[in-house]
Amino acid sequence: MLQPLLILFAGLALIITGAELLVKGASGIARKAGISEFIIGLTIVAIGTSAPEMVVSLVGAFEGNSDVAAGNALGSNIFNGLVIMGVVALILPISVTKTNRNYDLPWYLGITVCVAIASKAWTLFGIGSEDIITRWMGMVMLAVFAYYIFTTYKKSASADAALSEDSPSPDGGKYWVYSLLSLAGLGMLIFGGQLFVDSATEVAHIAGLSDKFIAITVLAFGTSLPELATSIIAALQKKSQLALGNILGSNIFNMLLIMGTSSLVSPIHMTNISLVDYGVLILGGIILCKVLFGKAETAKLGRLEGFLLIAMYAAYMVYLFNNL
Repeated sequence: MLQPLLILFAGLALIITGAELLVKGASGIARKAGISEFIIGLTIVAIGTSAPEMVVSLVGAFEGNSDVAAGNALGSNIFNGLVIMGVVALILPISVTKTNRNYDLPWYLGITVCVAIASKAWTLFGIGSEDIITRWMGMVMLAVFAYYIFTTYKKSASADAALSEDSPSPDGGKYWVYSLLSLAGLGMLIFGGQLFVDSATEVAHIAGLSDKFIAITVLAFGTSLPELATSIIAALQKKSQLALGNILGSNIFNMLLIMGTSSLVSPIHMTNISLVDYGVLILGGIILCKVLFGKAETAKLGRLEGFLLIAMYAAYMVYLFNNL
């Protein structure tokens, strides 16, 4: 047991160091290129920090293990949307731009609800013979992901992005330096995350935990550590838009690209993913409606909302332990 624990802490150290390098490099690229830090967080940083989820889910799909492929992606989204969003809001209340309110958050909530309904169509409406994400559903998810990324980049040139609290300013640094920092940070995040996941999974198996529980808790937490470390570092550096973009982008990436790609490898059976699992994720999203329907001048995800999100995750963990 000692060796896996030592490897676990080594992986954690790599994750934290990598997160610092990635935030520094990504924010430098944003300033240099004149792109908002939210867009950088939503795309480049989110895709990079979600690489561990992609690896774990694809391996599960190739091995025909739907519990791992589905549980890891959904569990990571629950962790991202509740714990990481909550921790960032406690550290630094998250300011939300007009574009976030009118475009990014509605897209995030809409994608979450649509995927939940589509993947649980048999349970909800009796459509089909079982709850499953088929290959054609996966192709639709990938097409939606491509469209979202395309339209997001188009909007990055709009005035809304320029008016972000983290609006880029002229920068005298060099692209290759920032790119090298970002790549080094991503490499450390991915390698450290893999060390953490392998050691944590070994400990969980020794403890006799089920594949679903490991996927939706241990693997989800381990593969979400890059997002957690990156978002916390960004919040501590008062880059809340980079943190928000990383969280939303990672969840959209997990829901559409990872689950969509995994379903092309092998249709994902969703029988062991309950409506409670999806309900927790959607309920966390509903808290975000506070900034959607509140006054524009006070549109922030504050510490109260952060506390509620973390408390919700704690209650969900209690539910999982009671239903092992």
